[in-house]
Amino acid sequence: MKILRAVTLTFGLTFGVFSMVHADSSGIDPQFTNSPLPGGGIEVPHNQRFHLSTDQQWIYSQGHLSDLIRLQWTADRAKPAISWADETGKDKTAIVSHAKANDPNQQDHNHLSIETTMSPSGQYANQLFTRFEVPFDQDVAEIRTHSANFNVMDGIMRVAGTNGANRDVQLAKTSTGHATSPRWTIRADSMAEAGASTGSNFRIIRHADAGEVIDTTFSINRSNGNVGIGNADATAKLDVNGDRIRIRKSATPVSSSAPGNVGEIAWDSGYLYVCIAPNQWKRAELTSW
Repeated sequence: MKILRAVTLTFGLTFGVFSMVHADSSGIDPQFTNSPLPGGGIEVPHNQRFHLSTDQQWIYSQGHLSDLIRLQWTADRAKPAISWADETGKDKTAIVSHAKANDPNQQDHNHLSIETTMSPSGQYANQLFTRFEVPFDQDVAEIRTHSANFNVMDGIMRVAGTNGANRDVQLAKTSTGHATSPRWTIRADSMAEAGASTGSNFRIIRHADAGEVIDTTFSINRSNGNVGIGNADATAKLDVNGDRIRIRKSATPVSSSAPGNVGEIAWDSGYLYVCIAPNQWKRAELTSW
């Protein structure tokens, strides 16, 4: 059985220093070999493991003593990565962090990305493609996915916030680069919660082509359930900020005792019908003027 005595790793773009002292029961040290994968490198003996541990804290002033592996780029377009290959040696997935794109005409990437290969039968067969990226050098990181669907199985997708903060889900249009322009915002608003189910009211907000807010198209007040169409301050169960309500299809109760629920309204070419009690209708004649 081989026993790992000590491991020292220093990573640049490739391994800079790699030393390992260990021996098996025979006292013979296995030899490292050149990797047969594209790009070469050092191959660790098959089925061997690294065991790294620390009791140090993450302390900036002391050089982050707890970072057991550090990957560094030493040229501005370098891309240090950890990659996974299949049994034939072909890359399938990778974690990459870098600053600049390969193409100098592209904007700087400045992100950590998780990459997987495209379809073997597609336009970019077997090429690694960024699926998920987390930018650095940003106070609020604009996390992005690309050509990916996001599924929550048997769980909750949650947007939370502190009291007095909007909680938004936006449907937007992509423009140049990573810029987006909102079209719709689904929101729990910033109205402070003060008990009695007040605050955090539901909104659907409409945006113009340039991204500015047009209006609140739909709203629900959390404290009383009032629904607003075209307003955010509904004072009745249905409050419409407009001059018309349309019922597209006509219906004629067969008699004044036809089945119906209180408050139902129907119309035909001659009458307007209102159900005033269970299975009890009244009607008003429609006339021209």
